[in-house]
Amino acid sequence: MSSTTESTRATAAPSVRELTLRGVILGGIITLVFTAANVYLGLKSGLTFATSIPAAVISMAVLRFFRRHSVVENNIVQTIASSAGTLSAIIFVLPGLVVVGWWSGFPYWTTVALCAVGGLLGVMYSIPLRRALVTGSDLPYPEGVAGAEVLKVGDAEGGAEENRRGLHAILLGGITSAAYALVAALQAISSSVTAAFRIGSGGTMIGASLSFALIGVGHLVGITVGIAMLVGLVVSYGVLLPIMSSGQLPATGAIADAVDTVFSGDVRFVGAGAIAIAAIWTLVRIARPIIGGIRGSLASTIARRGGGTVEKTERDLPFTLVAVITVVSMIPIGIMLWLFVKDTALVHSAGGLIAVCILYVLIAGLLVASVCGYMAGLIGSSNSPISGVGILVAITAALVIKLVHGSDPSQTAALVAFTLFTTAIVFGIATISNDNLQDLKTGQLVGSTPWKQQVALVIGVGFGSLIIPPVLGLMSTAFGFQGAPGAGPDALAAPQATLIASLVKGIFGGDLDWGLIGMGALIGLVAIIIDEILKARSSRLALPPLGVGMGMYLPMSTTLLIVVGAVIGLFYGRWARRSKRPELAGRLGTLLATGMIVGESLFGVVFAGIVAATGKDAPLAIVGDGFATPAMILGVIVFAIATTSLYRTVRRSAGREIVER
Repeated sequence: MSSTTESTRATAAPSVRELTLRGVILGGIITLVFTAANVYLGLKSGLTFATSIPAAVISMAVLRFFRRHSVVENNIVQTIASSAGTLSAIIFVLPGLVVVGWWSGFPYWTTVALCAVGGLLGVMYSIPLRRALVTGSDLPYPEGVAGAEVLKVGDAEGGAEENRRGLHAILLGGITSAAYALVAALQAISSSVTAAFRIGSGGTMIGASLSFALIGVGHLVGITVGIAMLVGLVVSYGVLLPIMSSGQLPATGAIADAVDTVFSGDVRFVGAGAIAIAAIWTLVRIARPIIGGIRGSLASTIARRGGGTVEKTERDLPFTLVAVITVVSMIPIGIMLWLFVKDTALVHSAGGLIAVCILYVLIAGLLVASVCGYMAGLIGSSNSPISGVGILVAITAALVIKLVHGSDPSQTAALVAFTLFTTAIVFGIATISNDNLQDLKTGQLVGSTPWKQQVALVIGVGFGSLIIPPVLGLMSTAFGFQGAPGAGPDALAAPQATLIASLVKGIFGGDLDWGLIGMGALIGLVAIIIDEILKARSSRLALPPLGVGMGMYLPMSTTLLIVVGAVIGLFYGRWARRSKRPELAGRLGTLLATGMIVGESLFGVVFAGIVAATGKDAPLAIVGDGFATPAMILGVIVFAIATTSLYRTVRRSAGREIVER
């Protein structure tokens, strides 16, 4: 066949639909659900989950009922949902303003603007990084590759039945986890198990949240990160906590509160130091490919302007447009910073502070985008402890502002709040970069046009910016945050926001124990050395330093169930690889884990609305405190049986023959 004939047929063939109105609408609807779930999960556990794969499955199931749907259109849907879902990680910083008592809630339009501008910059910074860290890199991008495989299979013949089973897996996990959370809200069964005990003159504690969401998170992050978090947990609770609590416990009576105070006030700062040094190490390793990627993006723009041919899968938004949007974005950032300080004690030095912070956002934004993109490429968006970058940003921002402005005791509260607000803007960049490159990897593998996907990312940022503030406000009203003024016993942990607020207050107050941060940095350095040695010996061995840091500063009630989920995921994965259809079996396990996260999280959002409406901490309780011990025993039994049943059901589903209807 001649090339002319081939060209004619290619021209005559109907064009593939990619960025469509129906795709944008569907992406927005999915965004509403997953973003709300992520906000709740992040405030409760300190972790969020990647929404790209479940969004892709839902998109394929829905768009099959429309004509001329395509794999690249489905990719646009998951890109929008994924972008909005990951922006919810802004909760790792923003609630700090409530924790320190500067805000009593979340002013809607201020929060919308902060999320939107930070997210937009995240998209812009990730565009030149695509060449450095996606097309010009051998990073694995586990979730990006998995998302591409899901899209390819769903678009192929025989994919409809697999999509149906995938939806069933999501629903099964979601309904089960929501049902358990409902019964726990009735207090008929317990949602956690915990106990504190003495070790010599000190003490420690052991505990776990009976949370299907945490099991799902563990399944998704995998055994490597699970082991790293277990190592961090052992260091914190097995070594540091007994030593640091020595001599600080009451001679008689319960010691749980005293042990928890030592963990929150001392041990978590050691974890912060470990995370900070790991983030710096990551940045050092990727500096060269980042510079190369920027050069490649410039070269592509010049080639297109000169009439050169650039392949469809290499057409980014023009670098000049990216640069203009980035620079122009500094205007609304400056306005937001001015509105923040104009009625505070900082108003007389506002000009210098704003100028320095705008420059900081420009430079730090690019650096954190690079770090987060690399981490996502290495271990996946769900696994990437992006909050560690937030800690590093908060510390450096506080030091820069303190260096420029000084530390007047009468202005400490305003300086702390202003630093947290600036950190939140930079962190918005980090959250998007942590996910965007994963989505762009999926697009590369399925043949999407990068610039169209980058437009979809911006649309996703818009959706997420509108949804996050009211959900945050609902959580604040219904539960509050631990450490905030007036927080009750059921306040959400918001661990990263609380820790970051404490770090910033310590820097400006002059009472931050740098020795604890330094100790954590040394532990992180040891983890880095061990990780490098393991990777040199085998590509299958690793000890992610950021995972160790996360295990050190997250409470055991969160970490332990994630480790359990990682172990369950390991054994399920081994079975899946031996099954008749390993790809389907593995995918169903992933979707089950996602369903468990979404179900519990969405119930949490609904329950928050009930709490806010009634003003009661336990509005659904049908039994009293006297039933606590039986409820705990019942909770453990029911949780174990339900978890086993879920995985058995999915295994049977994966083993059944596929018969198309």
